[in-house]
Amino acid sequence: MKRLVAALAGVVLLVACQDTKKEGNLHLTGNIKGLGKGTLYIKKQVDTSLVVLDSIRIDNDSHFETWLNVTSPEMFVLVLDRGTTSSIDDRLPFFAEPGTMSIETTLDAFFADAKITGSKNQALYDEFRKVDSRFTDQNTNLIVEKLRAQRLGKPERLDSLEKVSESNLKRRYLYAVNFAVNHRDHEVAPYVALSAIPDVNLKYLDTIRTSMTPKVAKSLYGQRLEKYYKERLKAGQ
Repeated sequence: MKRLVAALAGVVLLVACQDTKKEGNLHLTGNIKGLGKGTLYIKKQVDTSLVVLDSIRIDNDSHFETWLNVTSPEMFVLVLDRGTTSSIDDRLPFFAEPGTMSIETTLDAFFADAKITGSKNQALYDEFRKVDSRFTDQNTNLIVEKLRAQRLGKPERLDSLEKVSESNLKRRYLYAVNFAVNHRDHEVAPYVALSAIPDVNLKYLDTIRTSMTPKVAKSLYGQRLEKYYKERLKAGQ
């Protein structure tokens, strides 16, 4: 009888542990190929600091799994502590949202090799970044060309490059605005407005905020965009 009670108690304890482990509306799994030992931290921005939501110890198995609570689609960060070695390639932002998500990457190229699935906002953000990075690369090349023109004393060339740079910046901002408006029914829209073009002309911010669907307007980033817009409007910016 005592053995039966002990066995039942063990089962109850096991079920309780499993239920505790599975608390949350986001089931996140993943694999970091090549990682033998280390610790993963899942963090999110709170005010000006990154706060740890969960930590996962990796020991001879590069796969990981966790459950998280996501009240509104939000950008989280997967941080890799390699233990014995340090690297600047140790942070991987991902757009978390309720459901099932997966992160597959490698130890050697933690950020560059990442494939994140299961989040529509993440898929849209990847689409945005792919185009936005082209504008960034063009701007970097223009900076190099302008420095060269300055060094060689070619003011006409410098003026020409300045105009191209201004045009590139305008096209980048217009792309971001159009992207946000076209995806007004996803939380990535206000996020792009806040993270990529916070200093854009107020009329464009107004266009984005008024185009958002009611659901997105009530989201974390929708409310932040509304607050930010009103602050700039009040300050006359």
